[in-house]
Amino acid sequence: MKIVTILGARPQFIKAAAVSRALNKVGIEECIIHTGQHFDKNMSDVFFTEMEIPAPHYNLEIHSLGHGAMTGRMLEKVEEVLTTEKPGAVLVYGDTNSTLAGALAAAKLRIPVAHVEAGLRSFNMDMPEEINRILTDRISTILFCPTSTAVKNLKAEGFGKFNCRIEQPGDVMFDAIKYYSQKAEKASTILATLGLSGKDFVLATLHREENTNNPAHLRAIAEALNTIHASVPVVLPLHPRTRNYLTSHRIQLKVILIDPVGYFDMLMLLRHCRLVLTDSGGLQKEAYLSGKFCITLRAQTEWVELVKAGANVITGAHTKKILAAFKKYRSKKITTKALYGNGDAAVKIAKSLKISNW
Repeated sequence: MKIVTILGARPQFIKAAAVSRALNKVGIEECIIHTGQHFDKNMSDVFFTEMEIPAPHYNLEIHSLGHGAMTGRMLEKVEEVLTTEKPGAVLVYGDTNSTLAGALAAAKLRIPVAHVEAGLRSFNMDMPEEINRILTDRISTILFCPTSTAVKNLKAEGFGKFNCRIEQPGDVMFDAIKYYSQKAEKASTILATLGLSGKDFVLATLHREENTNNPAHLRAIAEALNTIHASVPVVLPLHPRTRNYLTSHRIQLKVILIDPVGYFDMLMLLRHCRLVLTDSGGLQKEAYLSGKFCITLRAQTEWVELVKAGANVITGAHTKKILAAFKKYRSKKITTKALYGNGDAAVKIAKSLKISNW
């Protein structure tokens, strides 16, 4: 049996690494397509070697385009590969344009689609990711949900009546953190490089369009981060696109700005920081799995169980709310519960695909 996996962002490769290992163990042949959506210098041979990730069989090099052009180009190129490879199924992850393009190409060719991280909802249709995840779910044959909330979302939308299978294996990001944490301790030098070994600091990220494309949001978040940095250092790996917006709007960030970091470095920053401030979906969950409280710089989150568990608070892009949350939760300890499974999601996914009667 052959499966084609569609990937476009570095976080997707990290999640897919665990599943790739599991697929190999159960005897499923995997062909990986990298669309090129998130193009950066860290997506190199060193990255794949260090992370033990299989090198992509195809690199489409499609990036730096608008949503429509990017998704359309990917759809065209992925369809060409699928026509050549003739897989038994297509595996997609998350909610990127690559995810939607891969699922659409497969569905049009009547190839079954398996969606990892299915059922997530922020209920904000202004987010491109929300559109991608809803459409991908609807045309998927197997929906691998990371949480019980995700399963409930699908059932509420009538998926129980569709020709599909809903499963809850857990979250593959938990698998990745368990597998790579010890390797990160040995390989990463980020804390020493930044002079933060044994010191108190806060980790922040900022990249969502709802914040970067809105000068008022960007300015409010920057003001909050600058204020926090005056009392405890704030480390912010800054995406080039966000840096450009800050420059164009003449907004100053007086924090520790660094270039985007690799996964090992991010794991170390997560493990040793006091808490996390982010507008990232994935980092909210990784903060929890690392035992850190998270302040979410968005109006909604797809990880609602974290809010219910008291591990996450939503502030949006409001300076006063961010600072109030930081003051209230800066010393809060997180007790990690089994919200995302037991760290064996990849094995469950591989076994499910192995026995699937397409």
